[in-house]
Amino acid sequence: MSEFDIPLDFGDPAGLETLREELRAWLAEHPLPERRPAEEPAEFLHRWHRRLHSGGWVGLDVPEEYGGRGLTALHQVAVSDELGACRAPGVPRIGYLAHALLEFASEEQRARLLPRMLAGDDVWCQGFSEPGAGSDLASMTTYARRADDGRGYTVNGQKLWTSYAQYSDYCLLLARTDRDSPAHASITAFALPLDRAGVTVRPLRAANGDDEFCELFLDDVTVAAHERIGAEGDGWRLAMTTVNYERNALDTGHLSKYGLLLERLKHELRARQGEFDGGLVSAVGRCVVDYQVLVAHSRRRTAERLAGRAAGPESSVDKLLMTRAEQRLYETALRVLPDELAQDGGAVYGEYLYSRAASVYGGTSQIQRNIIAKRLLRLPSASRTS
Repeated sequence: MSEFDIPLDFGDPAGLETLREELRAWLAEHPLPERRPAEEPAEFLHRWHRRLHSGGWVGLDVPEEYGGRGLTALHQVAVSDELGACRAPGVPRIGYLAHALLEFASEEQRARLLPRMLAGDDVWCQGFSEPGAGSDLASMTTYARRADDGRGYTVNGQKLWTSYAQYSDYCLLLARTDRDSPAHASITAFALPLDRAGVTVRPLRAANGDDEFCELFLDDVTVAAHERIGAEGDGWRLAMTTVNYERNALDTGHLSKYGLLLERLKHELRARQGEFDGGLVSAVGRCVVDYQVLVAHSRRRTAERLAGRAAGPESSVDKLLMTRAEQRLYETALRVLPDELAQDGGAVYGEYLYSRAASVYGGTSQIQRNIIAKRLLRLPSASRTS
């Protein structure tokens, strides 16, 4: 065990070490598949998703009646941590969508949608952000007009930064259903099949070469009333539930990934002692501190989840800590490992490029600070002057 605790020790209140040993044995028999020639990253990750599900490693904290294993959130965290420690892709990031459905969907919807989501039979994306409403979701303009007979809606609008929409079957879509009500009370959620007439998906090429993000255009798209998730106006609460689970490093294997890279940087410093100036050594030290703070905070958050406390605005603290740790780590890594910048750049360079988005996705860092100030610290809003 390294000083970075890879994999992390969260204690063993629920047989976690047994679970970890079972997963290690399963991974030995079912190693990470090779990526096929010309296979897109999303297609490769979907194959991995289905393989993980076949072994029972997806949806551990989802009740058994909906396709999960009925265990705790900590069991799912342990699985993600082990996968990160062996440099395998993590469990697909559908947990936050699953939690939203568990809380807001009807019993019929949960029974129909969740097992297929967990199995990878239906791939989901998230239609929240818009060109003029990124982190400020309340200002969205996508509109779902209710039909006169009350049996459905007609949706018009545009979404942006919708991850892997081109490979998805469903979109958890937010749209305004009442233009006269307050912004936070007039948003509604829908489970939108993406093969529906009027839906257009346009991939966007990112700086790291992937086409993960997409634009989603909705032109007179018909959505049935039974495809609405929750009641009209529940969309804001559903959105906050979703992003609160999304804004953490617990379920992604990020902590193990960061720890492994720190081990590599430490090894490089020792092997080339004297070649680096004190400033760079200090920079690695700051990365270590960032990591340890994030780990300590994550362990506290794990204890809260074990006690049955749902994710809340405290997740904004997680998000800020994770963003700082990730961006500083990869910036420093490129200074310690300059060969990663050679030619087209190595894996660390690709991770560095992706890390730049950490201060945007899941809500910008500015939005996270506002949430902390208003909802956690209860600070008064700044007075406005004319």
